[in-house]
Amino acid sequence: MNIQDYIRDITDFPKPGILFKDITPLLANPKALISCADQLVELCPEATRIDKVIGIEARGFIMGSMIAERLKAGFIPVRKKGKLPYDVNSKSYNLEYGKDSLEIHVDAIKEGEYVLIHDDVLATGGTAKAVCDLVEELGGVVVQCNFIMELGFLKGREQLNTPVSALLKY
Repeated sequence: MNIQDYIRDITDFPKPGILFKDITPLLANPKALISCADQLVELCPEATRIDKVIGIEARGFIMGSMIAERLKAGFIPVRKKGKLPYDVNSKSYNLEYGKDSLEIHVDAIKEGEYVLIHDDVLATGGTAKAVCDLVEELGGVVVQCNFIMELGFLKGREQLNTPVSALLKY
């Protein structure tokens, strides 16, 4: 199934001059949703050794949990500052328009566990890089970062020192 058929372009969102790639039509179609999750699993050549899958807030939670189920791995949500209820490690990162922070529970990953990081889109790479740093600080090994889509012109892949895969490249 061609999942690109289920990605909608929204002009001038969230601000003028931005062409937003909307995945909600993909999420609304059961066949496309299942196919997308299956294709994301196929992107990971090391799938059999994944212990945990991280989903990055918020859209990364959807496919991330589906990928974890298929890999028989645990699922870890990485959230924005102040959203997790237990002790956390935090990492700040730069956005195109400012700064933000992400957090992970301190006990989410054990030393030596193999981790797949998932988000819906790779743009500038700041978010994914911050999550890679959090995983490594907890003693985990990032096997791969995977995405539904990559905005190649923003060169986010260059920020990451790990294999990167995406189903769609723009």
